[in-house]
Amino acid sequence: MTSPTTPPAIELVGIDKRFGAVHANKSIDLSIARGTIHGIVGENGAGKSTLMSILYGFYQADAGEIRVGGAPVAITDSQAAIRAGIGMVHQHFMLVENFTVLENVMLGAEGGVLLRRGTAAARAELKRIEREYGLDIDPDAVVEELPVGLQQRVEILKALYRGAEILILDEPTGVLTPAEADHLFKILGQLRAQGKTIVLITHKLREILAVTDNVSVMRRGEMVATRKTAETSAEELAELMVGRRVLLHVEKGPAHPGPVVLSVEKLTVRDARGVTMVDGVSFDVRAGEIVGIAGVAGNGQSELLEAIAGIRRPSAGTIRVNGEALGADGRLDPARVRASGLAHVPEDRHHMGLVLSFEENENAILGYQTDPKYLKGPLLDIDAIRADARAKIERYDIRPPDCRLRTANFSGGNQQKIVLSREIERDPAVLLVGQPTRGVDIGAIEFIHKRLVALRDAGKAILLVSVELDEIRSLADRILVMFAGRIVGTPPADADEQEIGLMMAGIEAREAAE
Repeated sequence: MTSPTTPPAIELVGIDKRFGAVHANKSIDLSIARGTIHGIVGENGAGKSTLMSILYGFYQADAGEIRVGGAPVAITDSQAAIRAGIGMVHQHFMLVENFTVLENVMLGAEGGVLLRRGTAAARAELKRIEREYGLDIDPDAVVEELPVGLQQRVEILKALYRGAEILILDEPTGVLTPAEADHLFKILGQLRAQGKTIVLITHKLREILAVTDNVSVMRRGEMVATRKTAETSAEELAELMVGRRVLLHVEKGPAHPGPVVLSVEKLTVRDARGVTMVDGVSFDVRAGEIVGIAGVAGNGQSELLEAIAGIRRPSAGTIRVNGEALGADGRLDPARVRASGLAHVPEDRHHMGLVLSFEENENAILGYQTDPKYLKGPLLDIDAIRADARAKIERYDIRPPDCRLRTANFSGGNQQKIVLSREIERDPAVLLVGQPTRGVDIGAIEFIHKRLVALRDAGKAILLVSVELDEIRSLADRILVMFAGRIVGTPPADADEQEIGLMMAGIEAREAAE
């Protein structure tokens, strides 16, 4: 515990930052006590990532002061931040995938021209850090062969190796399974016990309440509140974040399933190496129901969605929409799948859902640009396209409401809304949705969940893939669990997290095989 006379680990005083007309940070004051875990929450676009980027030297504030341990510091770049004892673990890992753990940890801190001597010293220091903080990992393992949870551990080791006393984690559990997230929180607890200061940026209020000592809330560029975690609640934090009461639980009545709309029969998908990723999977999705697929990332869910969407060619099996086999003539592509009445919200919006350099209105028609309503003769009707985009922006509350803005300049939640509006507005018979709320703030999560339930109630068939068990259990009318490319369980929609988690780990599959 810190004494009353101990200066804060970090003080931000009057931090102000503009990007053109966008006022990202508005005279922010923040104090973070040494040896604590301090959460920062806010909607996408609230300014929290900008604030942390200023603290880590990616951006420079237009006004204000940063103090570390009570002393003013000038953080002009990330190297200055590291010298000040600040490390950062990014949401998208900054690792060289074909390097070993040791090589990644040393990168940029090789210890002089004699690499062999530097390597020996680094290996010894890495072992010391691993022992001290319980971060066991093989220093000679190649990063791309490690599961995501261990890759994140490498990022933490990198920061500690460089002497970080203050560790910033940006959405650290966005790509972790529940078990990996629990292990991360144990590591953070050990770091705190050793006197490290942790700044945790996340939109998951349950995690904030479980692991932090204090939490600060940002809204539209301002710091609106700081609370002791033990003295607040998810409901209060959500209201502070959004500026209104937020529904934290999905409200939906019972499903009224109709006829089978999507049928998958004995589908097998192999990757480029010939490894079977989807192994003889069969299931149906009916009109008016949401079928959720739960599973640890990497167990075939992504390949399954891509095969149904026409992006990846199946090795065997049949996909039918309204009884008609897709690709019966051997040709299957996303355009033909869309024409059959199936829409797809991909798991990775950046690489498969959007072209970030395009304007919002261009992304709003992506894949549907040959629709006659967007054409004027052989050319695109720009006025019609922009009018259509403005209507979607209003209906889906996309911020800022500017259809000419480059898509890269929208927050993650608003980028997701651009994709959802494009696909849902086509009035599809079947909607494939992959990770609908990944990296999305609480207000947008509420909006997206309501849209999906409304679609179900309108008689649409929805296939949902999510690594968020709470999301699967809240939204799905039926649950399928995937492990090692197969459907290994069909727990009831009200099954508890532990029961589904065991299936996700393949426990039931192994027991059945013995």
